[in-house]
Amino acid sequence: MRVAYHELSDTLRRALLTTGLEPDRAALCARLIADSTRDGVPSHGLNLFPRLMTMIRSGVVDVRARAARVSVSGAVERWDGCGGVGTLNAHEAMGAAIERSREHGIGCVALANTNHWMRGGTYGWQAADAGAIAVCWTNTFPNLPPWGADAPRIGNNPLVIAVPRAGGHVVLDMAMSQFSYGALAAYRSRGETLPVPGGFDRTGQLTRDPAAIEASGRPLPIGYWKGSGLSIMLDMVAAVLSGGRATHEVPAGPEEETGVSQVFVAIDVESLANHDQVTRVVDAILADLQVRYPGRRTIDDRARNLEQGIPVDPSAWRFAQTCASP
Repeated sequence: MRVAYHELSDTLRRALLTTGLEPDRAALCARLIADSTRDGVPSHGLNLFPRLMTMIRSGVVDVRARAARVSVSGAVERWDGCGGVGTLNAHEAMGAAIERSREHGIGCVALANTNHWMRGGTYGWQAADAGAIAVCWTNTFPNLPPWGADAPRIGNNPLVIAVPRAGGHVVLDMAMSQFSYGALAAYRSRGETLPVPGGFDRTGQLTRDPAAIEASGRPLPIGYWKGSGLSIMLDMVAAVLSGGRATHEVPAGPEEETGVSQVFVAIDVESLANHDQVTRVVDAILADLQVRYPGRRTIDDRARNLEQGIPVDPSAWRFAQTCASP
């Protein structure tokens, strides 16, 4: 099933308006979710929309709350998300980091007490579109066992790195698990096995079966012990910089996950002494690779889906339509 971009975005907007979200914020939130789906990441776009609506209706996400700046120290700002809509908080925080970078060359916003940001890559693309290099990440509720353990005590803590480029931005968006839970659900719904082992089943055996990994709650960290260690450090830095919660303090469960900590770093390319060389350096690296680079598939999916219509999960689409109905 494919739908036009404007139809998807408008349906999401009308659904969000029913929650009491202000019209301009509902439109922005709808666009961010539609963009993720348009770009080939429905697992963190439309397919997450039912969870967002559930969390709004239960009061976990407060549509009236707005992120607020708490303190400033040089190029670093600390913000409180006040339990508001995660996508809107993250978009505003990255925007503030970009503004800070215009003044200092680099800007950092550490955001506490926020909610799921949906597709993390959204904020990398946001920064790259503004001509900034970006690094951002979030912690999550405990959903990944640390290396050597079988109980989930660390998060899959998505990490995003973006570099602007006239010929197409380079944007890496990855979780600390080999496959995010959204990706596992997508493979399962399509009836497909994973291309490589993605975690353990209930008996402790590595498996390519996404349903078995979901059932065990034991996805495989990227790089085994290295991914586990990186998850711990990302969580630690986010909690320290923001003054917010660490993973072990975040309520467990997808629909109870709230109060996460996030970091948004932007570097103003124009402020670099050799900023005119950036494009040449990046282009030369990509030319030498001779394979697809991070962000290339997003560019291709975006163009194809805008032309042919955006593929949508029928149940998620029906849910959005129902929410948007008078």
